[in-house]
Amino acid sequence: MKSYDFLLDLAIILLSTKLFGLLTRKIRMPQVVGALLAGLLLGPAVLGILKQTEFIHQVSEIGVIVLMFCAGLETDIDELKKSGKASFIIALMGVIVPLAGGFGVAWYFNRPGMLESTADTSLLLQNIFIGVILTATSVSITVETLKEMGKLNTKAGNAILGAAIIDDILGIIALTLITSMADPSVKIGVVLLKIAGFFVAVGLGGYLIHILFKKWVTGYKRDLQRFVIISFVICLIFAYVAEEFFGVADITGAFFAGLIITKTTKTNYIARRFSTLSYLLLSPVFFASIGIQVELPEMSSMLIAFSVILVLVAVLTKVVGCGLGAKMCRYSNKNAIRIGTGMISRGEVALIVAAKGDSVGLMSASLLGPVVVVVVITTIISPILLKLAFSHSKKKIQEPEEYVSNDLAKVYEDEDIGNQYTGTRE
Repeated sequence: MKSYDFLLDLAIILLSTKLFGLLTRKIRMPQVVGALLAGLLLGPAVLGILKQTEFIHQVSEIGVIVLMFCAGLETDIDELKKSGKASFIIALMGVIVPLAGGFGVAWYFNRPGMLESTADTSLLLQNIFIGVILTATSVSITVETLKEMGKLNTKAGNAILGAAIIDDILGIIALTLITSMADPSVKIGVVLLKIAGFFVAVGLGGYLIHILFKKWVTGYKRDLQRFVIISFVICLIFAYVAEEFFGVADITGAFFAGLIITKTTKTNYIARRFSTLSYLLLSPVFFASIGIQVELPEMSSMLIAFSVILVLVAVLTKVVGCGLGAKMCRYSNKNAIRIGTGMISRGEVALIVAAKGDSVGLMSASLLGPVVVVVVITTIISPILLKLAFSHSKKKIQEPEEYVSNDLAKVYEDEDIGNQYTGTRE
């Protein structure tokens, strides 16, 4: 017998994320905070109304892929190129400082008489692995917050995007290094070769796509819908190839797909259609699913103390590490704080890293609770702190799509009417 519970789950998610989003907007906080809280409250951690299902997981995966694809579409490539060297330094410092901070906290707590470890590997490798978990960055929360505030395509926004992509690569290398020490089957040389191959594939794919768009898209004014569909296909293929063949996060592949398409003549049209798709369904499910995944285990007083210290270190080391990297590259104090704040969120990335460590015996089961606490708190406070970091700006916060002005809505309406008269199918 078929189950249609997923329809009710979707209805609850969409309604709750919107209601909580409006509440957080009332107190001048990003709506993404409300979506995260909705998932957390309705999930197993609090009320237990919703639970993580395969359907929700897969829809949320598509949601984050589309979110990062849209970020690529809206990125100023020239500005991103200018911040390339700075992004590498910011990402490097954003890995080194949290790695050292996480190792220090674990070294102090993870010993007999304090936390009783049940992992199979040495305490040294376990402590290093805690540091590796803290190097993770989930930029999807930051991207949505910056888009909502209209700050994505700024100097700080581009630096955050560039640093997050490089942070992903450095995180993979760090994770591979530590897991190779516990699992001899993992070869660091193969991983580095795959990463290099990924960038070669991106370059080749980008070249071929630009040839295709130049010959087929430029000057074409009828049936614009096909460009949106082809762009979505490219996004999904890049995401799949990145994860399946090169071991790079699928969202990184989606972001580069967006960067490639952003230079085409139909970018604005494509971006508007994808924004509607993301806002209507995919983004709410993704952000709610983060909260739904959270299950807080029972913890002793020592584990609670460890969790509190780990959260503080997780926040401070990203702000200090990335902020210091930004200052080394001559960013202003305000932008340095913004960049550091934008890299705080660990999100689902930290959970994935922790699960990998658990599978090779690097992660004690008793330490999973503190990691979940770090994920929850950094994910929720990241958009709040980012809003505060940009709060001095005199530019008005960009309204979400449903709050566009009547004049702008009229322009969209006229455009659609005009397309009907010219025979354009949308």
